[in-house]
Amino acid sequence: MTNLAISATGLHKSYGDKVVLDGIDLTVPEGTIFSLLGPNGAGKTTTVQILSTLIPADGGTVQVAGHDPTRRPDDVRGAIGVTGQYSAVDKLLTGEENLLLMADLHHLSRSDGRRKAAELLDRFDLVEAARKPAGSYSGGMQRRLDLAMTLVGDPRLIFLDEPTTGLDPRSRRSMWQIVRELVADGVTIFLTTQYLEEADQLADRIALLDHGRLIAEGTAEELKRRIPGGHITLTFADAFLLDAARHALGTGTADPEALTLQVPSDGGVRTVRELLVHLDERAIDVADMSVHTPDLDDVFLTLTGQQKEPVR
Repeated sequence: MTNLAISATGLHKSYGDKVVLDGIDLTVPEGTIFSLLGPNGAGKTTTVQILSTLIPADGGTVQVAGHDPTRRPDDVRGAIGVTGQYSAVDKLLTGEENLLLMADLHHLSRSDGRRKAAELLDRFDLVEAARKPAGSYSGGMQRRLDLAMTLVGDPRLIFLDEPTTGLDPRSRRSMWQIVRELVADGVTIFLTTQYLEEADQLADRIALLDHGRLIAEGTAEELKRRIPGGHITLTFADAFLLDAARHALGTGTADPEALTLQVPSDGGVRTVRELLVHLDERAIDVADMSVHTPDLDDVFLTLTGQQKEPVR
């Protein structure tokens, strides 16, 4: 049986008459990346605050790293790390000093603290900048240092809130690689992000939160297949084969000039295989084929009924 890093049932939170979380259920297996998406005000931040012991839930049951955040908050805090949207780096201190400060807060001995700091500076490619003020770091370097500071306590579960906001594409992909390496080492990542491509690239499972309710959950591919608009584009060598394919399939939009036939499809492997077998049995050769499925932006827009904000 898979061990769970997070298990929440019927999670509820209100502020006065405003219901922020309306009975949500979450399960996050250990050693995976789980991404929580949703429009502004959906309840993402509140969910993270409850799971990381910052605020109590009004109802429901929660287990984080095997502990109840309300009854055993110190045990939960000892097992988790939180890297917020806004860096916790002290810009007046050097990178090394920031890490040594975190080591002191975790009650590591001086020798263990220096060893840990050196290890993390090397891991996050910050050795050359270790003794420079963090305020002189680029945005990507500050985000790497921020995550390195989170790792001083060897957390089993890390909450990453908007980890690549403001980073250039190269720095963003560098951060993605670091996250993948953490998970390969057995760490669990709970990710909130406005970059839907980020969730698509990283997450094992994605949940979509809207108005305090979970309205969809699954892998990125499962969510995309719930949205209409997917299709397969078939290209043929001549107009005769194009016409034969259109009649054989009984559906699709033909483009005689491009010699293509666009057929509605969910893009699944089984569906594609059945379509090709159907044509092959009728000796209709396909010169080229491409599969088009909706992306997470389409999922977001369709299921929440609004444009993602901010548009990235």
